[in-house]
Amino acid sequence: MAQDHYSALGITKEASADEIKRAYRKLARELHPDINPDPRSQERFKEVTHAYEILSDPEKRRSYDLGGDGAFGSGFGGGFGFGDIMDAFFGGGGSRGPRARVRRGQDALIRIDLTLEEAAFGVERELTVETAVTCEVCTGTGCEPGSSPTTCELCRGRGEVQQVTRSILGQMMTSRPCANCQGYGTTIKQPCGECAGDGRVRSRSTLEINIPAGIDDGNRIQLSGKGEVGPGGGPSGDLYVEVHIQSHESLVRDGDDLHTPLAISMVDAALGTTVEIESLDGILELTIPQGTQSGTTIPIRGKGVTRLRGNGRGELFVHIEVVIPTKLSDKEAEILRSFAALRGDKENVAVSNTQGGETGFFSRLKEALPAPVPVATVCGRYWVMDRDNRWERVQVAYDAIAKGQAQYTHTSARQALAESYVRNETDEFVVPTLIVDEQYSFHSTGFHLCSG
Repeated sequence: MAQDHYSALGITKEASADEIKRAYRKLARELHPDINPDPRSQERFKEVTHAYEILSDPEKRRSYDLGGDGAFGSGFGGGFGFGDIMDAFFGGGGSRGPRARVRRGQDALIRIDLTLEEAAFGVERELTVETAVTCEVCTGTGCEPGSSPTTCELCRGRGEVQQVTRSILGQMMTSRPCANCQGYGTTIKQPCGECAGDGRVRSRSTLEINIPAGIDDGNRIQLSGKGEVGPGGGPSGDLYVEVHIQSHESLVRDGDDLHTPLAISMVDAALGTTVEIESLDGILELTIPQGTQSGTTIPIRGKGVTRLRGNGRGELFVHIEVVIPTKLSDKEAEILRSFAALRGDKENVAVSNTQGGETGFFSRLKEALPAPVPVATVCGRYWVMDRDNRWERVQVAYDAIAKGQAQYTHTSARQALAESYVRNETDEFVVPTLIVDEQYSFHSTGFHLCSG
């Protein structure tokens, strides 16, 4: 156990009862064996629980602040500690008072599994919970009906007894919890036969819970007062319901948005078509425009997940993948060659980007550059995806691609990526970087040959 209960909970000695409670709940949710199977976390959970048990009880806390509960170890030997010394010098163990039989119950945690549809639109669920409830026979007192706790004959209701101990300072009067009544100050002569004097019994109950639309995986719902009843019929703790969302067959959630892949043939991509896709609202018809390229993303507004703390729903993004046949028959190959001939395409020759007789962007760029100037830009998608209308971010990529203005310049893509990883910029967060030949530099006015 931790030597310092305040440190175990991460609080100061001036912490209020509410602060102690909040600190314990936070740590318990992180360290509970049902959530964190790490053996070290389990030991830490025991320390935190013991610390809370001491500090949440005003009398135990006062005793601990005076040096009890192992705050200073075993002291100088002989079975006394700092608290014993304090008792000796300040009146032989002034009354700390008996332990309270009535205490707050523990919080409880259960997990439920939801489908993506249930999480997106909300659902009402019935939960069967096994927990401690007030004993109906004794109504929480722990005594047989008609009887009540009696004052302890040994400590006379004080909950502690005094004894004389020897130490290096001589004989001292110390106080200890009464062994006869366990510090309660009262004893139960006739314990309840139903609960064995605890004032509570285990029972199963059914709760109805409303799962809000838009809840995400790992979110918790707090049900106040639905946890375990405390000893002696004390107030109940809280019940926490942790949500786990099952994987969907074709839809992947990203916040309030959904993503789904769609494979189409190269004929459908070239000519355009109408396909059916699966969504949370059932089957939807999606129009594939003529000339759709592989990697194209088509958004469908308002078909995502309901926003938990807002209005409306997110988007459904359909990611197009054009499937190129890997094996062609002789007839199929001949048809494709005829198609290429009709378009004027030549085998093994790159086709210029021409539409309506106008030269495309890359063709115009090539004509404007002195040959042979290699041009490339390495850029993570974070800088070019403008879902949030953040031009201050997108402009970084635009300036690099369109103007040749970038923070970093390298002579190879491999070098650019290696340097970005050194700067802890990985994957989609790679900062836009220019890739140019050592003999050339790119300025806002265009490409220029460097002298020397």
